[in-house]
Amino acid sequence: MSDEPRALRPVIEIPDMRIELADGCQLSARVWMPEDAGDDPVPAILEYLPYRKRDGTAARDALTHPWMAARGYACIRVDMRGNGDSDGLMADEYSEQELADAVEVIEWLAAQPWCAGTVGMMGISWGGFNGLQVAYRQPPALKAVISLCSTVDRYADDIHYKGGCLLNENFGWSSVMWAYSSRPPDPALRADWREMWLQRLEHEPFLISTWLRHQRRDAYWEHGSICEDYSRIKAKVLAISGWGDGYLNTVAHLVNNIPGTKGINGPWIHKYPHFAVPGPRIGFLQQAQRWWDRWLKGIENGAEDDPAYSHYLMGAVTPARSYKARPGMWLADHAAQWPVETWALSPGRLGGEGAALDTRVASPQHCGLEGGEYYGGSDGPEWPGDQRGDDALSACFDSIPMDKPRDIVGAPVLRLTLSSDQPWGQIAVRLCDVAPDGASSRITWGLLNLTHRDSHADPQALTPGQPVEVAVTLDHIAYRLPAGHRLRVAVSTAYWPMAWPMPQAATVTLHRGALDLSIRPTAVGDEWTFPPPDSAPAQQIEELRPAAERKEVTTDMVTGTVTQYVERDAGKRRDLGHGLISGGVAREWWTIHPDDPLSARARTHWTEEVERDDARIRTETHAEMWADATHFHLSGRLLAYENDRLVYEREVTDRIPRDFM
Repeated sequence: MSDEPRALRPVIEIPDMRIELADGCQLSARVWMPEDAGDDPVPAILEYLPYRKRDGTAARDALTHPWMAARGYACIRVDMRGNGDSDGLMADEYSEQELADAVEVIEWLAAQPWCAGTVGMMGISWGGFNGLQVAYRQPPALKAVISLCSTVDRYADDIHYKGGCLLNENFGWSSVMWAYSSRPPDPALRADWREMWLQRLEHEPFLISTWLRHQRRDAYWEHGSICEDYSRIKAKVLAISGWGDGYLNTVAHLVNNIPGTKGINGPWIHKYPHFAVPGPRIGFLQQAQRWWDRWLKGIENGAEDDPAYSHYLMGAVTPARSYKARPGMWLADHAAQWPVETWALSPGRLGGEGAALDTRVASPQHCGLEGGEYYGGSDGPEWPGDQRGDDALSACFDSIPMDKPRDIVGAPVLRLTLSSDQPWGQIAVRLCDVAPDGASSRITWGLLNLTHRDSHADPQALTPGQPVEVAVTLDHIAYRLPAGHRLRVAVSTAYWPMAWPMPQAATVTLHRGALDLSIRPTAVGDEWTFPPPDSAPAQQIEELRPAAERKEVTTDMVTGTVTQYVERDAGKRRDLGHGLISGGVAREWWTIHPDDPLSARARTHWTEEVERDDARIRTETHAEMWADATHFHLSGRLLAYENDRLVYEREVTDRIPRDFM
């Protein structure tokens, strides 16, 4: 599949190339390119992020960009306006300013004497998002995009809302950015770093306040959602994600809606697949070079003839909260579409004739503690664990044991007729693999806010006791259910701490139901192969504090409240190339009482550290969220220290009406 090997070109690195925009704002770029690019121009590959090239993404950049530069590309890693070592201020994610700046950067790159005039965009998560969003704007020089772990719909398939339910990652990610954006530029690169830093602190947005003011799918979310008009994407798209990521649906959407797109879904968490877990890893860099060679250099290498959709069929394992590798095989399909089978529900059973139900579901508010992280980002306990505890708090419908293996692919849909005793309600649906010993593994899952049953833009209250028809679409997956195992549909009315509860607990009665499921012909072995992982040498660092992770669930035996506590110490390190020291610790508390949805409370505390010579910078950010029956309540606190002296402090509070949430 790979091309004939070609001689590698010596690479030069430019740590701080300035790109001046039309309004005078200078963006800082770290650049790797062949040293002879001035005489033999090369295509440019842009990665455009708020995550700080000097420390935030330095480790993965070292593995990736020099490798590609040696193969005839200029790799441009740009800090967005208001971040890292770039000028300006950032107001929100995927803003008009952000996307307009990117278009201007692409035009600038294409005009440089060392650039051949063609540009690609590559990125994961934020960089995967804005790569697609910039392609939507059709800058002439942008010919191809590699988008990893991204979305086509900012409302329905990001960290904010899912099935119209409020994801707690909405608050969690706001806390991440509250911390990330509090850090200064590298004093070695900016003489005015302190002035820039204090200006950023003063203007830094508390993003949860913005995001909670858009509880419906309105124009705010339509902006940047390329599903509004897929036909606007003219650049050639390679889309990649993993089954351990929160953005696993995007690959299929892009493959099915943008002609010529190629998609890969592997077993991975939220990382580039040449160093992600669980294995097997693949040669992502070789795959990327193949894409760039075809669409930026015009090399006829057959990339357009690769399978439209390569997806890893995961085999069954004992459920665990982390995995080093997952057994399975690679499938290859012409599209992310397959014939659908319908499995009817009857009392306690899945499959067969089906029958009327009278199944009441009123889950305790702490149901969902085995749900894992919305998207796994570390080697730690990120995956959903054994589902038996959550199953016991749910209504379950089990199939008979399988007489042969079944390869489940695509996005299952559970269709239900139900009623609620309240004018609102939410349901979580999990599709599980139940082993002969009773262990229950979550295959895939979905949420639905019942007031959003017909529209995310125009939610409507339920009439208590009146049956309605709803459909819950679960996440895409490829999973082999072994012979002897049972398939379980589990339905609950709570999924904490994944989703925020409704203002009053509802009892939902299921009257009828059926599961639409795609079963692919049983695969007999790998249908596609990838080259083994490769990379450039790792970033050279001195470890000053090792990374550590802690995650626990505790029950207060006096009050009855249940708390999930998560602590991720990223460690502390010195970059041996340029000397900058960086580190950080994240802490999260998710607390609820099983009987009271209004007891839900989320709290975070982040510490960020940046040190250079005699400047020791530390920021402490705190955020909290709770709700009463009518409003969400928010608070945030930002403290900044220079050499242990408090130099800045700000507190924010907010109160936002609940809108069918």
